[in-house]
Amino acid sequence: MNFKSISFYLSLFCFPISFLAFVNILYASYFDFFLSIDTYVATLIISLIIGLSFFYYGKKSNKNITFLEQLVLVVGTYFLTSSLIAIPFYLSNYQVTFLNSIFESISGLTGTGFSIFKDIKYLDPTLILWRSSSQWIGGLFFLFFLIIIFSNKAFNFKMTNLTYSGDNNFNTENIIKDNLLKIFIIYSTLSFIILILLNFSGIRLFNSLNFTMTLVSGGGFLPTDSVGKIISTNFQKIILIFSLLISMLNFFLIFNLFNKNILIKEHKEDLYLIILSIIFCVLIYFNNYEGLDIIVSVVSSLANSGLTLVKSDNNLSLYFLLITIIGGSLISNTSGIKLTRFYILLKTTSLEIIKLISPNSIMNKTIYGSEKKISDDNVKISFLIFISFFLSLFILSSFLVVDDIGFEKSFKLSILTLTNTVNSEMFNMHNLNFSNLLTSSKISLILFMIIGKIELISIFLIFKNFFFKY
Repeated sequence: MNFKSISFYLSLFCFPISFLAFVNILYASYFDFFLSIDTYVATLIISLIIGLSFFYYGKKSNKNITFLEQLVLVVGTYFLTSSLIAIPFYLSNYQVTFLNSIFESISGLTGTGFSIFKDIKYLDPTLILWRSSSQWIGGLFFLFFLIIIFSNKAFNFKMTNLTYSGDNNFNTENIIKDNLLKIFIIYSTLSFIILILLNFSGIRLFNSLNFTMTLVSGGGFLPTDSVGKIISTNFQKIILIFSLLISMLNFFLIFNLFNKNILIKEHKEDLYLIILSIIFCVLIYFNNYEGLDIIVSVVSSLANSGLTLVKSDNNLSLYFLLITIIGGSLISNTSGIKLTRFYILLKTTSLEIIKLISPNSIMNKTIYGSEKKISDDNVKISFLIFISFFLSLFILSSFLVVDDIGFEKSFKLSILTLTNTVNSEMFNMHNLNFSNLLTSSKISLILFMIIGKIELISIFLIFKNFFFKY
């Protein structure tokens, strides 16, 4: 295992945390929140020390790391950066335990949105901003992983090649830098667009800023106790729907928006997702909910955000849970099994049935009618992901059912954890107090929030490599 190279790349993920800490120091200084400024100074110093130490340890190493070493890097990044992000929670005046601090930071990094805090509006504004920025940076990191690491042809279990035509052979440092810069520019541009729209709609700047970081990352942290306290007018609801669509659809959609040929060729998955959203909205249209509220809930479920304007007395919680399992585009911050994998499994199954009925039939194995075809590896990986998801669901539910929350809530919470979706009123789960859960439950949720984001199959690959090598 090339630990020096892994250390070098780990250091690069420490410095953005230092930058966020510096921003919070400026914010706390400007608005006279001096009681909390020491926590961000400590975070800045610690993240810089760790980052510089890792950087100097690995700067002379060979920067080319194997696919399994890349997976180790991903897991290591989540645990290291979550520890750094946990510092302001742990050192705050709210008497947050170390485990709860890690829980909150992992929830932010993975875009899940589970929180040990109640009455968010009474929190220190700097801490609210820190929670939101942890989602923003977590979404950016995941996009880096998605394009640079998970697109690796050695084992493309994310199958990004089906909806991404970019260069998957990142053999040189210049290509890596160019792609990282492109991702950062697009992500920042999307964030800026959402911020301007929210602020233009009449939402105050502080809420707009925090809400932007939640929406662009597909997260669930809010600057107040519920979405309804931020979103009230129909115009604001339309902007919310648009923002959720951005996080649900292909990350490169806005980049290719004015290129007609690429838009038609590369973004058919997005068209199917929009059609599916419309179908789901029509199915629940007659349940006495406002039209825009329905669209918000459906798109939010597909985007694995979980933000909703639907009240807790709805009878559609299971329906919305099933939608979250689908997830959005392969190239997005969403989790879940993903629409394309369902498409591959359903199409392959139907083709096998047709083959039995009519052996001489010509089989059309194209993906969404494009030039790209479904390979045997695509089918195997889709099936493995499908099985691993429900295996994870069974394991996590078994751990949670020991806690005093009941079987139904354990099952729902397991689905929300594996799809990195917040426990909102839409699922009748908003009253769950995470700070009161057993230690074993919190640790299980922490581990499976990460597994839900990077998928169980990547963990299997790490263990397989370790045991076969040693």
